[in-house]
Amino acid sequence: MEKQTLPNATISLVLGIFSLVTCICYGVLGLPLGIAAFVLGNKALKVYEENPENYTSSKNASAGKILGIIGIILNLLFILVIIWAISKIGWENLQDPEVMQQRMNELMGQ
Repeated sequence: MEKQTLPNATISLVLGIFSLVTCICYGVLGLPLGIAAFVLGNKALKVYEENPENYTSSKNASAGKILGIIGIILNLLFILVIIWAISKIGWENLQDPEVMQQRMNELMGQ
């Protein structure tokens, strides 16, 4: 019997990479991609552990799962930084560029 490629392993890897690339999109886009990469990588690894002789390798699934975890962490950190910045600057100050610049200078000590 010929060995097959592990289902969802490549998809997990691609989603994990996209999660890292899109982590600067306010965490909104990268977070679901990271979660999907983690879930698909985890499922693929479970399938591989049940019948390792039927599949070629689990490297893509492992890499996708790891990249998903890293993507989730980076996206959550970015969301926390955005929330912190909004709390320090103030939501109403974000509407006026001059006041926002003044608040940023105050926070930076200039």
